[in-house]
Amino acid sequence: MTNAVAVLLADGCEEIEALTVVDVLRRLAIPVATVALGDQLVTGGHGIKIQADTTWHDQLTAAPLVVLPGGRGGAERLRDDERVGEVLRTRQANGQWNAAICAGPIALARHGVLTDADFTCFPGVETEIAPAVPSARLHDQLVVKDETHHLLTSRGPATAMAFAYAIAELLGVDAQPQRTAMLYDYLLED
Repeated sequence: MTNAVAVLLADGCEEIEALTVVDVLRRLAIPVATVALGDQLVTGGHGIKIQADTTWHDQLTAAPLVVLPGGRGGAERLRDDERVGEVLRTRQANGQWNAAICAGPIALARHGVLTDADFTCFPGVETEIAPAVPSARLHDQLVVKDETHHLLTSRGPATAMAFAYAIAELLGVDAQPQRTAMLYDYLLED
């Protein structure tokens, strides 16, 4: 699993955000694994049961990218888990990418990887982040890529597909054929 993108799952996670990333990356033949913080069977924020591929392991620092889905309960569990913090800090120190969507950036803030960074999040979540990390810069965009701090962030359930495609692009995969096949670009036409 060390060569797979790791999507961290905790009870209360936002199912759309977690599973959209997994689905899109697998369609693009990018190895991805769901990693549960606790029991392998995770209950999402809307009561959907998700069978994680694996439970917590210490090789997450070797993953190409670690993804933190939102969902208030799930994001709070990621925020409060020191193992997550150790992995995020180690990855950032090594120049490796971390990604978070929706409320997920509260974990980035708590674990010290959002300092001086550009980010986005679910509207209102920034009020929790700003007092803890006043140097973080909020942007009103679907996806924000901070090259300096190796962070990719997004806003919420409706932006999960844009987030997943941004992850693919970050990993050097041409996602355009899949975007077309999934009618994603059709949504962007006006």
